[in-house]
Amino acid sequence: MKVIQSRSSEETQNMAKGFAKKLSAGSVLALVGDLGAGKTCFVKGLAEGLDIPKEISISSPTYVLIHEYPKGRLPLYHFDFYRLQHEKEVTHLNLEEYFDGKGISVVEWADHFPNLFPKRTQWIRFKWIDETTREIQC
Repeated sequence: MKVIQSRSSEETQNMAKGFAKKLSAGSVLALVGDLGAGKTCFVKGLAEGLDIPKEISISSPTYVLIHEYPKGRLPLYHFDFYRLQHEKEVTHLNLEEYFDGKGISVVEWADHFPNLFPKRTQWIRFKWIDETTREIQC
């Protein structure tokens, strides 16, 4: 596992932008970390690395559960399990179709339901170090 320290949102986004270049259809990323640790910032960098147009706003889908960004090198499917308490709340999303589809699936708060993910899932952990520094394990 690789450990990277990021000292700004820009560094996190640039790291994710480079990370996105290595992803292919069917990639599944499970993001884990406290509030404000950099998960959504990372997804913004992924979107940039996937050539999703800059005019498309990337935000956390906390209340809608999923945002789909189809206009890029590969589609980006951004999930957020933060508010969910029971696995049955996720079943209607048909995760397998996304995970096995033609895009990249990224799930924030993936540790809420870790058994829903395929073995190929890449787990990425975000940790607060201080006000400006984050540790990212990928």
